[in-house]
Amino acid sequence: MLLDSYSTENFFDEYMTATGEARSPVVAVVEWLQQRSLAELEKIEQQAQQILDDLGAIYIVDGKKQVLPFDIIPRIIAAKEWQKLEAGLKQRVRALNLFCADIYDRQQIISDGIIPENIVTSAVGFVPECMGMKPPNDVWCHVSGIDLVKDKDGSWFVLEDNLRIPSGIAYALYNRSTMKQVTPQLLDKVAVEPIANYPQELLKTMQNNFLGDKKPTIAVITPGSHETAYFEHSFLAEQMGAYLVEPKDLVIDDGYLKLHDDERLQQIDVLYRRANFDLLDKMPGNNYDSGTAAIIALCKQGKLAVANAVGTGVADDKVIYAYVPEMIRYYLDEEPLLSNVPTYLCWQESDRAYVLDNLDKLVVKAASGEGGKGMLIGNKASQEERETFAQKIKAQPREYIAQPTLALSRIPTLVDGNIAGRHVDLRPYILHQGDRLYVFPGGLTRVALVKDSLVVNSTQGGGSKDTWILAN
Repeated sequence: MLLDSYSTENFFDEYMTATGEARSPVVAVVEWLQQRSLAELEKIEQQAQQILDDLGAIYIVDGKKQVLPFDIIPRIIAAKEWQKLEAGLKQRVRALNLFCADIYDRQQIISDGIIPENIVTSAVGFVPECMGMKPPNDVWCHVSGIDLVKDKDGSWFVLEDNLRIPSGIAYALYNRSTMKQVTPQLLDKVAVEPIANYPQELLKTMQNNFLGDKKPTIAVITPGSHETAYFEHSFLAEQMGAYLVEPKDLVIDDGYLKLHDDERLQQIDVLYRRANFDLLDKMPGNNYDSGTAAIIALCKQGKLAVANAVGTGVADDKVIYAYVPEMIRYYLDEEPLLSNVPTYLCWQESDRAYVLDNLDKLVVKAASGEGGKGMLIGNKASQEERETFAQKIKAQPREYIAQPTLALSRIPTLVDGNIAGRHVDLRPYILHQGDRLYVFPGGLTRVALVKDSLVVNSTQGGGSKDTWILAN
């Protein structure tokens, strides 16, 4: 049968133990797989890819449209395990939200010596113009994507925080819709938490970002159809009943942000940003130095609410990430429920010396990098590449961190006409609605389709799987 010769290859496998036994949460799925031929599974996967293509679930790289590669073998997370993750994710987002509120106000965490001032102010995502801004209900981080990984022991770690423009939720929703069509009997057999209500929860999040006494006009701003995640922007706007706007559609008129709608101007109350506001630099009616400054001014005047708030990018910084456990202790007086990956800060002399001496064992990341770019995987790099990164670190130590190379967990994946283990991560989505935090039950599981690769990003050749949270 299909999995009889499957090897975990000394990695933590989320399906099979080292002795070849199925882990209890995945028994039903393993039985289903064992009852099918490889040819049948490949046919199902082809059907799934066609459905995603028909749905328009694409991303754009170098101007080319591609369907995100999808694997039909789902990721399974037991209910009790998920409950612990959910609690840890809520705790982390609460602390990060309080950090943003503090850092653009009294900066008490700096005054109390928890984090150095220059580390905050030198972050690429720190926006000084946001000082004194008070978003509605004190919510800065409305939509968070917290990337998680499992290590060789099966323990969860936070890999990074995405609080500016986290993407990928539409793929997670379409993955489930696709699985319902291609594996309906399997989903009938396994009790899985539903996820279809996310657009309604997102709409509620946007509505709670408005303090007026009327129904707010909501718009999703996108750079345009050339943007990698445009499909997602369009999908979410449609699902929420919101406008989908591009920078060319917007104008500041009579002191408010408005869009051209059927030859009239429509005031926008809440803007869900999926674009950088520097695209609004030449917006008609903009009397400020930049588009970002214009949006900030409207927010400070209470004439516009933005999700995520301008300035939250400070917490995307990978150096700031290293201080999140201390933020949790400082703001919440709690011990972190989710651990960070051990992190070396190259701006610190002792850490930098260790990193430079051990580049062949570490993963080096640019503090402001994203999408798997600007990264060195030491044990996969050439000596020349390591030497190049050493010079970068010496020249700009604040801009780099390093972490041990994790043996990421693996999941059986249908690749190259066989089932083999491939490394995965997980991006859950957390919505901050002021009075409550909603955690999407699952998230986007990204899978590195190339053998031994640790890079799961779609722009770097990764794919995705459906994520099943087992119901109680």
